[in-house]
Amino acid sequence: MKPIALDAADIRILCALQDHGQISKSRLAELVGLSATPCWARVTRLKKAGLILGFHADIALTRIGDLAKVVVTVSLKTHRKADFERFEAFVQATPEVTDCISTGGGMDYVMTVITTSLPDFQALMETMLDADLAIDRYMTYIATRQIKSGRPDLATLALGPLAKRDPDAQDQTV
Repeated sequence: MKPIALDAADIRILCALQDHGQISKSRLAELVGLSATPCWARVTRLKKAGLILGFHADIALTRIGDLAKVVVTVSLKTHRKADFERFEAFVQATPEVTDCISTGGGMDYVMTVITTSLPDFQALMETMLDADLAIDRYMTYIATRQIKSGRPDLATLALGPLAKRDPDAQDQTV
């Protein structure tokens, strides 16, 4: 997919939305240094271009209860398209799986699973094994504490290596 041309104002808007979520039009405009109408027109354009997928709140799950967070690596027995599709459809329909990426290398998938307890996690894994998903093996890593959770630095990613060399690069079109 061809990258979308972004200028410094677009990047400031994306950074502000990533940091602050769904904020008022006037506050967003103030943060990015634009007047409200042009700022909101840019937000609309960025949404239509597929750069803004939605808004959410970061919830302190540890304040809700003592939950089990487990990272699971999965390797499939075979690598047929139908096997990948069946596994991925199962994952999409399983709310306890909060993140899942397909990987190259030794494992096919890395998932993050959050359940109310370790027995609930084990029951979920047994359901996955019984569902004929062509799972060859899986490894579990129980999260004991969160060290870091964050979002990428959009300005650095959008500007690439140039941003590290040239402090004035943020004013250039990407």
